[in-house]
Amino acid sequence: MEDANLAAAAEQILRAGGQQHLVVKSFFDEPTFTASHVAYDPATKRAAIVDSVLNFDAASGRTSTHSADAIVEFVSAEGLGVDWLLETHAHADHLSAAPYLQQKLGGKLAIGREITTVQRLFGGVFNFGTEFARDGSQFDRLFDDGDRFSVGDIPAIALHVPGHTPADIAYVIGDAAFIGDTLFMPDYGTARADFPGGDAHQLYRSIRRLLSLPEKTRLFLCHDYKAPNRNVFVWETTVGAQKKSNVHVHDGVAEEAFVAMRQSRDATLDLPDLILPSVQVNVRGGRLPPAEDNGVRYLKLPINAF
Repeated sequence: MEDANLAAAAEQILRAGGQQHLVVKSFFDEPTFTASHVAYDPATKRAAIVDSVLNFDAASGRTSTHSADAIVEFVSAEGLGVDWLLETHAHADHLSAAPYLQQKLGGKLAIGREITTVQRLFGGVFNFGTEFARDGSQFDRLFDDGDRFSVGDIPAIALHVPGHTPADIAYVIGDAAFIGDTLFMPDYGTARADFPGGDAHQLYRSIRRLLSLPEKTRLFLCHDYKAPNRNVFVWETTVGAQKKSNVHVHDGVAEEAFVAMRQSRDATLDLPDLILPSVQVNVRGGRLPPAEDNGVRYLKLPINAF
């Protein structure tokens, strides 16, 4: 979708969202610094769940569902019906709980169509066999850039925003946008772009695309790490706040300056603690690998691959 058309579509959606305010309840998983969001239309009680977390202890290899169960409890208490389980990308820092939530609450599991690129990349890294489909069939819906959908009576649009990964997608729902790992809070900056398939130039252009949305648009982030001198976690901001004061990419920062900063900064970063288990699971739509002949599921640990 051309950005001029994006602006017109976003304005249309935001006007509709202003007539019926989208309600957002967020859940923060501190061990992975991940914010998951339940976004719903209060008139119809229809909902979408964005970027859920399956708890995983790497030392023991044990999973648990206490973070997802908090979402289930909220959805049940509010009498919501779940239509969508939305993933902004194949996360490298936490496992998705989408299949568990789908079993409990229903809804269609969705991600951007370029997940197939990520599946091909990491299918090679982990030497997955032929049982691993690289066509996105693990998901119920693959969104193309500009695809329309709705949450209850509130209109929504999917926007392809690559850079952090090739598959990143943002969801504008009413007056809110769920932007995954593109921007962090203004005092913390922007996401890294050094994972396989990442690109700092693409990230800059995707961020500027998001910042072309109306300034009043609420932005819900996937992570917060507490910036220096800030003692609380925060995951909601606005387009206007980002344009004015994002420490990496406020208005006036040129693409080449951003790319130089991002590449220099990325070179100093360690890999996320859970990148190896997370990616293996999340390219499968949040499902664990198939059990082997002893009934146990295994995650691979590629040696010297990163």
